[in-house]
Amino acid sequence: MKKANSLILIATLAGCVWTAQATTVIPPTFDQLVIQAEVIFQGNVTDVRSQWVGEGAQRHIVSYVTFKVEDVLKGNPGESYTIRMYGGTVDGESMGISDAPKFNVGDRDILFVENNGSQVIPLVGLMHGRFHVKRNQAGQDVVTSNEDEPLKNVTRLGQSASSSSSATEANLTAAEFKAAVKSKLQAPQ
Repeated sequence: MKKANSLILIATLAGCVWTAQATTVIPPTFDQLVIQAEVIFQGNVTDVRSQWVGEGAQRHIVSYVTFKVEDVLKGNPGESYTIRMYGGTVDGESMGISDAPKFNVGDRDILFVENNGSQVIPLVGLMHGRFHVKRNQAGQDVVTSNEDEPLKNVTRLGQSASSSSSATEANLTAAEFKAAVKSKLQAPQ
């Protein structure tokens, strides 16, 4: 009995150590983002709802994030599109995956979506499949990563930090970023 309790304790501690680590995802390249995505669009978050689903040991929280679609780049999301993600907060209880994107009503984003409804986080490369659209001081819509890092060159997506953009490169506007997506979609595979 004492040996069985020790094994249970060891297994529990190992599980806690595993869940405490950060999520590690190899950032996809721009080509991978565009090719893997089933749906690509720019939209505004209009609603975020979280609820408990499942029963017993399978019970968990999911969030439904609804967007008003502004510009469709790939697929057919319709005028409104909802993604289903693992995690959220219900009645003060929270569940989630570290580094998973957090959405708020009013966010403006360009999303690269895959396996919506069947994948834990239905974005290509988890957080790497979300790009914020923000207005800069000059009144232009520019694109940043999920971590709010300015995007300067799509060809550097998925590359190491040592190959990052130079400080003199201008931030990509949303129009330039979407033009690069459309160009990639039209190029022969």
